[in-house]
Amino acid sequence: MTILKTLAFLAALLPLCLSAQAPESIMVVEAYSGKVLIASNAGLKRPIASITKVATACVAVDWATATGTDLGTTITVPQTITLVGGPNPMNLQPGDQMSLRDALYSALLGSDNLAAVTIANHVGGEIASRRGSNADPVGIFVGEMNQLTKAVGATATRFANPHGLERQGTKAYSTAADVARLSIYAMRRPAITFITSKQDRQISVTSGGAKRSFTLKNTNELAGETGILGVKTGTTAAAGPCLSVCMDRDPLVRQKPDGSKGATPRRLVVVVLNNPDRFSRARNLLRQGWGIYDQWLSAGAPVQNKEREILHVPMPK
Repeated sequence: MTILKTLAFLAALLPLCLSAQAPESIMVVEAYSGKVLIASNAGLKRPIASITKVATACVAVDWATATGTDLGTTITVPQTITLVGGPNPMNLQPGDQMSLRDALYSALLGSDNLAAVTIANHVGGEIASRRGSNADPVGIFVGEMNQLTKAVGATATRFANPHGLERQGTKAYSTAADVARLSIYAMRRPAITFITSKQDRQISVTSGGAKRSFTLKNTNELAGETGILGVKTGTTAAAGPCLSVCMDRDPLVRQKPDGSKGATPRRLVVVVLNNPDRFSRARNLLRQGWGIYDQWLSAGAPVQNKEREILHVPMPK
């Protein structure tokens, strides 16, 4: 092996080595109360791979809601997808068309990078048109993703693209705590929870006037289990295997001091970053988290230090 090939080989291995050496980050939080139940390295900045697409979906759905745009709107695969790289399960080509809804399914369930860029290009282009701007549509969209992080309090997060692949010369990162914030926000959107809770979905793409169907399988192995609403997986050499998962339980009905009954909704968000056994780890954390939450609630939900114990996720206007 030549020196140049050896150096290239070592450079390719470096992100993998860094991921293997980096500690795991976790965050377990009850979404309605914001009560932090378990946390470890939750403020450590690191890549989050395709969990980035949670923010992509939020911006797209928020834009559609704000503009009254139907998710069935047809969008077109841009020329720039040839620069994206990564898996292309639907064999998308520039000029292909699909609905915005199907692109969201492909990005969130199938972790399709090209679908994520197609969403960003369309929504970013519409935003640019309304602003009278000729700026890069994807760049405008990523700017909106970063504005969203500020709005929900995810101030230790920076996105560089809508898909999450690491790119030389760009720096993107988040934390387990910020992924929890973004996940809580995303799960407030019925359009997103409806998608991410599915185990599979058949979508269609039109290419050259001919429609073809493709069946997506959710990369989240917990999808389909009782109470699971999503949200997203991610894996790259630098990020390691990552997962954010959301689980609902039936509301807890209790009698109030005045004799009336009140219902307490219950939703757990678990974030696991850089764990090779992320699904088993998440299942264990869900079980532990519910146990801690139930004890906390039974004790009267005490809070001694709100800043440390409560993860506040505002609802941006």
